[in-house]
Amino acid sequence: MNKEHSESIPMKKDTVAGLFCILMIGCAGPQSGTTTVSGPNAEATMSTTMSDNPFFAETWDTPYGAPPFERIKDEHYAPAFVRGMAEHLREVEAIANATAEPTFDNTIVALERSGEMLSRVALVFFNLASADRTDALGALETEFAPKLSQHQDAIVLNEQLFERVKKVYDTREGPNLNPELNPELNPEQKKLVEDYHRDFVRAGATVKSEDKERLKAINTELATLYTEFSNRLLEENKYLLILDDETQLAGLPQQLRSAGAALANERGHEGKWAYGLVRSSYEPFMSYSTDRKLREQLWRAFHDRGSHDGDHDTRGLVLAIATLRAERARLFGYETHADYAIDGNMAKTPRAVFDLMSKLFKGAKTRMDQERDALQRLLAADLGRKAKLEPWDWRYYAEKQRKLQFDLSDEELKPYFQVDTVRQGAFRTAEKLFGITFEEVTSSVPRYHPDVKAFDVKNADGSHVGLLYVDYFPRPSKRGGAWMDLFRVQRDLGEPRRPIVVNVGNFPAPTDDTPALLGWSEVTTLFHEFGHALHGLLSDVTYPRLAGTSVKRDYVEFPSQLMENWASEPAVLKEYAKHYVTGESIPDDLIAKIRNSSKFNQGFETGEYVAAALLDLQWHTRNFEQMRAIQDVNIFDRETMRTVGMAAEIPPRYYSPYFQHIFADGGYAAGYYVYGWAQVLEADAFHAFEEKGDVFDPELSAKLRKHVFAAGSSQDEMVLYTTFRGAKPSVEPLLKKRGLDGK
Repeated sequence: MNKEHSESIPMKKDTVAGLFCILMIGCAGPQSGTTTVSGPNAEATMSTTMSDNPFFAETWDTPYGAPPFERIKDEHYAPAFVRGMAEHLREVEAIANATAEPTFDNTIVALERSGEMLSRVALVFFNLASADRTDALGALETEFAPKLSQHQDAIVLNEQLFERVKKVYDTREGPNLNPELNPELNPEQKKLVEDYHRDFVRAGATVKSEDKERLKAINTELATLYTEFSNRLLEENKYLLILDDETQLAGLPQQLRSAGAALANERGHEGKWAYGLVRSSYEPFMSYSTDRKLREQLWRAFHDRGSHDGDHDTRGLVLAIATLRAERARLFGYETHADYAIDGNMAKTPRAVFDLMSKLFKGAKTRMDQERDALQRLLAADLGRKAKLEPWDWRYYAEKQRKLQFDLSDEELKPYFQVDTVRQGAFRTAEKLFGITFEEVTSSVPRYHPDVKAFDVKNADGSHVGLLYVDYFPRPSKRGGAWMDLFRVQRDLGEPRRPIVVNVGNFPAPTDDTPALLGWSEVTTLFHEFGHALHGLLSDVTYPRLAGTSVKRDYVEFPSQLMENWASEPAVLKEYAKHYVTGESIPDDLIAKIRNSSKFNQGFETGEYVAAALLDLQWHTRNFEQMRAIQDVNIFDRETMRTVGMAAEIPPRYYSPYFQHIFADGGYAAGYYVYGWAQVLEADAFHAFEEKGDVFDPELSAKLRKHVFAAGSSQDEMVLYTTFRGAKPSVEPLLKKRGLDGK
């Protein structure tokens, strides 16, 4: 089972234009706020004027309308948030208090147009708070999280506003439609009305009046807890394993040694080597270091994050967040948070999720046990028959087993995967599929960091598709993982706006003696996040609420995971996998080894993923009273793993104290399963190309662009999928692809 490619939350902040983000429970972006400011930013707020705050300008006179990063200062955000929220509330109150009969235009479209300034500042702020964070941005996030939550509640719990939305919803079709006030709506407009109504209801519009104050308090407290969880985990992620003796580097390839020296030097440990908890550092060390004690030390640092007594302990936050979610679900009329969260997804019910996860785990369990036994034999050959395989041994012996079984190692592949050529391979794939081009813009476009590159994306006829930023290398100011997000969302409301998209990664940086070289999992990560970027770039809808990646949680990973399939296609590999020294294309025998080993270690990868997804569900399928009875997070995690049936040698991908997907905001709570759900879709969808005998089949590619990448959420996601595929998805292609079908 492939990874989800993110330690933080990819493009999962739902920070999009207008009211969409404001309405989304658990949005890590502009969740709303009040119109007053106190605390450390109050003085900056009062002193900033119209003339010197870039966010106060109606438009940005920059190429492509990109944010003027060089002019934006930390002190500009607080007053921009304050003014943006005030303007937004005035706009919303005007809609709510209008005397004219509610119509699609004066209510729904008016809401789509509202909050322009708030959206603009939020998109920039939350992107940089993840990609180039300063202490000031961290303090602002802590200060404004509860304010934004209060602002959200002021909108979604406005009874007059909801009544107007409900009237448009009730008359969206059928005999009750007043053709003079509400002309017949097209399918996209009906979907927009239905989504707005659903968002209001799911945000608490129908909660009993006597419970609304408690709902507001829960939302405010959760917003604060999410930010605190993120901040504590960011501090935990700063851990470094410092090595000062070259003998401790035994087994590490030269590139990994150079990377360790560069990281140590960057962090002030000149002449030493350092390895951290970012996966691009952690996983290679665990795969190649022959020093078992050092592997154990780094493994424990990785898996003990958030479980240390002190300022960075996240366990109390985990209990508080899960309990508040359960209480809020009860206010919404649901038994558990999982019932509430999954009801809004394609899966609909927790039972459907458990059924899928059970199928995946059943397929993985036999393979996992076989893999464990094989690795145990390798370890015994090294250390003696009494030695027992431990979790910190798995990656090391799995790499040895892969070398023995397939004569293949990541170090043999890396010279062919220089980051720029892999990026070009992804670009070329999109060009063949969708007829678009990518031209680097080298000087005129503003950038928020020197590492960032910008690309003008065009259609075959030369028309502008959007602007793409890529930001690939780690730094102390960046969260771990890889993700996609937006600085501007596509829309076509009178004045069309094309999107501005960013891909962020933490790939190994270049060193003095080698360029940035990627392992195979990092190659697929780049293609994956580029798939998210294409989903945002190719969006072609009218309304920002429905644009690009604004789809159901268990659908959003489908386009990105689908793009991974092209990374390993032989014809595609031949084009982009070039040796960084000789320039020669990757040889056929290495391509064969990549494809032959594609099912290797799938028991482990599927098992660790499913275990984490089930841990998420265990937290969120308990009701409020059951949640209040849980006292110890670590005990809960261990008991869950015993219930799941995980081998002791394989922990879940995440333990709760550092499970950022589900505790750093609300978007993926009871939703970590979505990667597996989406992989059913992507395996089935790519099988359609395989059936055609051409992975760039023009007819199928055109349907893929129209009904998936361009369509956003303009129709129900299952309708979009079946329109593209011609049938509902089957789980069989996924089980076969992973080698979990028992054949």
